[in-house]
Amino acid sequence: MTEPTPRHRPSARGDGRREEILRAAFELFSERGYRGTSIAAIAERIGLTQQGLMHYFPTKNDLLTAVLELRDQWDVAQVLRTGDSAPARLDLLADLVEYNTDRPAIVQAFTVLAADSVTEKHPAKPYFQERYGHVRDGVAASLRQEFGEQLPGGLSPEDLAPLVVAAMDGLQLQWLLNPEEVDMSARFRDLLTLLRAAAGAQETVPER
Repeated sequence: MTEPTPRHRPSARGDGRREEILRAAFELFSERGYRGTSIAAIAERIGLTQQGLMHYFPTKNDLLTAVLELRDQWDVAQVLRTGDSAPARLDLLADLVEYNTDRPAIVQAFTVLAADSVTEKHPAKPYFQERYGHVRDGVAASLRQEFGEQLPGGLSPEDLAPLVVAAMDGLQLQWLLNPEEVDMSARFRDLLTLLRAAAGAQETVPER
């Protein structure tokens, strides 16, 4: 195979520029929210013209979609790094929470965008609706794998899944506001410890 000519090699540089744009968008979305961030502001942060940025992302919605997709790709990469391609273990969720402690800017951007998305006609609302549906399904599968069909209190995995997701998101918010006082990784593992203790106690209760 012959060495490609230079004119056939712009993709690496283009990919690098796309990532630079996305990182700048992450930063500004987390600082100002989606509606408070303009294409021009993102372009200015990385020394591009607005037209130059729109060569990569023709609309602000395209850029938002790419930012959210990239964030999910990073999460998937973390899951695969553990060697388990089927994320159906509760400990894998705990690993992901711990991983997030090393990327506060990404967590902040996600939290701001998720909060923004509840407003009327926000372009990210369908994304977050679908994403949370998938996340609840995944957590329910994790709970079912470890505890079976009936959890402490007679709850089903589907009943408890939204509460586990709420704990993850709520811990993220508290950690962002005060990381010195809230160890979100440790507290999420505490939640799993409580669930396992309650499940173990339920199993040892003698039948009457």
